[in-house]
Formats: sequence, structure tokens, C-alpha cells
Amino acid sequence: MEHVEHAPEGDVLRTFLVGYYLPLEQRAQRVVLPFGPADLAALRELAPGVDFVVPQRGSAAKLVELADQNARHLLDSFKIETFDIDERAADPVFALGRDLGLPIVPRAMVCIDISTNQGRDTVGSLVWFEGGRPRKAEYRHYRIKGVEGIDDFAAMKEVVTRFLTRRIAEHKQIPDLIVIDGGKGQLGAAVEAAQALGQERVPIVSLAKKEEEVFQSSSSQPLRLSRRSPSLKLLQRVRDEAHRFAITYSRKRRAQRTITSELLRIPGIGHARRRLLLERFGSLAGVRTATPAEIAALPGFSTTLADRILDRLHQNA
Repeated sequence: MEHVEHAPEGDVLRTFLVGYYLPLEQRAQRVVLPFGPADLAALRELAPGVDFVVPQRGSAAKLVELADQNARHLLDSFKIETFDIDERAADPVFALGRDLGLPIVPRAMVCIDISTNQGRDTVGSLVWFEGGRPRKAEYRHYRIKGVEGIDDFAAMKEVVTRFLTRRIAEHKQIPDLIVIDGGKGQLGAAVEAAQALGQERVPIVSLAKKEEEVFQSSSSQPLRLSRRSPSLKLLQRVRDEAHRFAITYSRKRRAQRTITSELLRIPGIGHARRRLLLERFGSLAGVRTATPAEIAALPGFSTTLADRILDRLHQNA
């Protein structure tokens, strides 16, 4: 379709239906649309017996999402064939797909990082980039549950498994590329997790920090991209964002653990009273600045206990 760049999308859809769909000799009884076309009532008069539907939820809405993904992939494939050299060089997402030898442009990509603090507070982070830009609504934190001590490989396997399992169960888009922060070991763990879920076709690569080498499961040798390569810069940006997101969450977990342990060390304070203190005063600093009367007013507290809490917190300040 030509000369529709500035037309409302409802007008474009109506034009497509009138020009390409309605002239067909055989038409479906039910047509699922991504949004309402302009003059829907007139369309229904032109095609009696055809039910035009714009679903908001359910299986039909999932079909719309799938069709949208397929259309985007076809468009990306078309761009690969039609971009000139200058356009390709200016598009880091295209450059990344080319340099990694991917079958499609990695329009949707995620990066996973594992962060730990001396064997405690191990967490995983996942950031989602769409068209080379952060899509923060899809960012996820993972509190590692099934790993004891420091085991980045097992933690990576757990995060990839949980991420893909949920995407599959909810019929949501699987990314075009998964980037792992790490080397061969982390990559192997991620690939193993994907294969166990029947997602062996999802491209997975890892970016090792020391030499900024890219590892792929299809090759025993790392790929070394130019330091000025837009592909490497995009990978670094995604990796650094995942690392920042993981560190932030790990520090938050550590701070929560510190607050909990400091309060629980006070005689007479258990989990229930600790929760009441934090709900009432918001933080350890808030408890420390409270008055004895304010603390004693809480259910199950007394003036004696309030004085003991404040004495202990002021000693450790």
C-alpha cells in the first residue's frame, strides 16, 4: 500500500479490507482484526454474513498477537533484502542479526544476569529490549530458589527455565534473541534449559566481560566483534542494563536482610513484631527516630520493650 504513511490506522485497515479482502470469491465467516477499521458498519453492509471481530482477550486476542509477531518478522526479512548499505550500517539491531548469522532481525531481545553477594542474596535479572530500546514493562527480577551457595550456572538455568516456562504458559512472545551475561558455562546452562522446554530454536549467545567475546552454541570459537561495531555496542548496552538491574535488586535484598536481622536480635522482637514496626515506621531509620510512646502504642508492645528497642538501635547506629 502506498501513500498511507500519515493516514489513521483505522483508515488504512479499511482500505486494505475493501481493496484486498472483500473482492475474494471465498471469504471466512469470522474475521479477527487487530483494531477497529473506519466505517465498520459500512464494511458489514458490503460483506453480509461476515463477522468482523476485534478481540480484547482470550484465544482470538492471542491469535492477533501471533499474527502481529509474524508480520513484524516478515517485515524485518523484507528490510534485510531491501536496505541499502548505509541504512544497514545505521541500524544496530540489523547489524547484530547479520553479525550473529541469525535468520531474522533480533527485534525483541532479552539479557539475563546473575548477581550474588558473597554467596547470599543471589538474584537474577532480565531486561527486554525492543528495536534496540529498553521495554521496562517487561523487566523481571528472580529470587533464586533452587540453588545453594554460589553456582552461577545453576542459577542461570533456573532463571531461563522460569522465564520461558511462563512465556509459554501465557502464550506470550518468545524473544528473537536471548543474551547471557557470562561465558561458555553460563551459555551452556541457558541452552540446556531452553532445549528442555522445546525451545531449541531460540538463538542464545553470551557476552564475556573480560575480552568482550561473544559465545554461540553453534561454534566452539568465540566471535570477536570490533570495539567500534554497533553490534557489540548494542550487546554491551543490553548487558550493562541487565547488570545494573541485578545489582539494584541484590542490594535491596541485602538491605532488607540487614534490617530483619538487626531487629530480630533484640530480645522480645519476633517476626510478627518486626513486621508491625516496619509497617508503622517504614524502615529501620524510621523506627530509630520514633519516640518510645509511638512504639509502645503498637499492639503487643510496652514502654519497657520500646525503650529496649531504641537503646539497642542507638547503640548500633
